[in-house]
Amino acid sequence: MQNPFTALARAMRPRMSERGAPAAKESRVAPMIALHMQGRPVWTPRDYAALAEEGYRRNAVAYRSVRMIAEAAASLPWLLYDGPRELTEHPLLTLLEHPNGGQSGADLFESCYSFLEVAGNAYLELVEVDGAPRELHVLRPDRMKAVPGRNGWPEAYEYSVNGRVVTIPAGERSAVLHLRLFNPVDDYYGQSPLEAAACAIDIHNAAGGWNKSLLDNAARPSGALVYKGGEGGANLSEDQFERLKRELAENYQGAANAGRPLLLEGGLDWKSMGLSPKDMDFIEAKHAAARDIALAFGVPPMLLGIPGDNTYANMREANRAFWRGTILPLAGRTARALTHWLGGRYDGRLRLWYDADQVDALSADRDALWSRLSRASFLTDEEKREAAGYGVSCRASSNG
Repeated sequence: MQNPFTALARAMRPRMSERGAPAAKESRVAPMIALHMQGRPVWTPRDYAALAEEGYRRNAVAYRSVRMIAEAAASLPWLLYDGPRELTEHPLLTLLEHPNGGQSGADLFESCYSFLEVAGNAYLELVEVDGAPRELHVLRPDRMKAVPGRNGWPEAYEYSVNGRVVTIPAGERSAVLHLRLFNPVDDYYGQSPLEAAACAIDIHNAAGGWNKSLLDNAARPSGALVYKGGEGGANLSEDQFERLKRELAENYQGAANAGRPLLLEGGLDWKSMGLSPKDMDFIEAKHAAARDIALAFGVPPMLLGIPGDNTYANMREANRAFWRGTILPLAGRTARALTHWLGGRYDGRLRLWYDADQVDALSADRDALWSRLSRASFLTDEEKREAAGYGVSCRASSNG
């Protein structure tokens, strides 16, 4: 098979004057994008380690949101079609069920979806033996760099571990599949939901840290120091005033010193000025931040136990919205990407999709569809099966 980048490079040179020479299809602006970075690895534009630490590892709402999405999407069984026929046995289904010696299919896709939600990017590596797919592996996105080519798209990927770099060519039959979420300001990397929720995560984490420090320091609120003056009502000298400000800043300010008791000298009096959590509406502010985090991930706050959300009538409706609005679109995106990446390596017109019939949360939708189809007397049985998403089931094997 001809290298697609060879064809693109040839098309960018001045065309020969032969009459009838076909014009290669290419983007007019893509070469401009790559002009200043061709052949040089492009790092992701933010600190992945900080996102993972502050968002996933330290924030309970973001952590649970990622886990819920990854576990739910990875639990969906795969369906494989060859044209209109459904295949129940095929090397591609075996590969997705048993991708490598250390992981099951559900484990591999749970890791893949988790990376996608945390980093906005996920990478799958294909191992082939004698030209046939044999194993799939998930690669860490923080170790991967895209290498732009002259056509504006990545011509290779560089994977770095402990100073060693492996270069993997990109292209139509690349050994790497790059899954990414839409990013309006980057040509090579996706945007993580953690980035959109960064401010809410900072508020939520700061609220938790402030509460912890306040409790560690006897939960005493802030206040003001009042100097009553000595003889004749004299004020503090400039040196005394500066020393007092310095001691307050060093020993009593900040979350780590919240509520720490003061040691007062003569003439100083403490006047409490702190507002109670009820006056500050502190708890509601934390819940609002939690709802914003859940919103960024597409998880109904009700499913996370966050109070104050009355969008859905009950847990069943919230769970249904979660599957319909978040999980199924993610699974569909992955199925289309896998079809494009792996389908051409086997014989036939293969198409991967997910089996939503196995999802209990969608049983009401499924029952309603079957009820409507059963009453449609103008449809044949085959047309009803097709409308319900079923094909002609068969057992098949292919090269592989």
